[in-house]
Amino acid sequence: MERLKGYQRQYLKGLAHGMKPLVFIGGKGSSPAVIEALAEALEKHELIKVKFNDFKEKEHKREIIELLEKETASEMIGMVGHIAIFYRAQSDPDKRNIDVPQRPPA
Repeated sequence: MERLKGYQRQYLKGLAHGMKPLVFIGGKGSSPAVIEALAEALEKHELIKVKFNDFKEKEHKREIIELLEKETASEMIGMVGHIAIFYRAQSDPDKRNIDVPQRPPA
């Protein structure tokens, strides 16, 4: 998957603004159940929020985010406080709900 550009990230952050978190990460961190839940949510919604309930250290959250990105073939596009935004385009082009711009706005 090609990494998103800055204007694409901004566009997706704007879409995610009013969303509620769908996946919550507790004290056990990134268990297989969390990875599966994230993958299913991304398959259905493409753009989701993940909330870290028990992790306050940025470095620990970063490790978990990197693992989740790798395991789900997604990309974390932004983080505000304890909430991270993940994006993965739907594998079937006919089922895509989000049309990410390919050029920066004029």
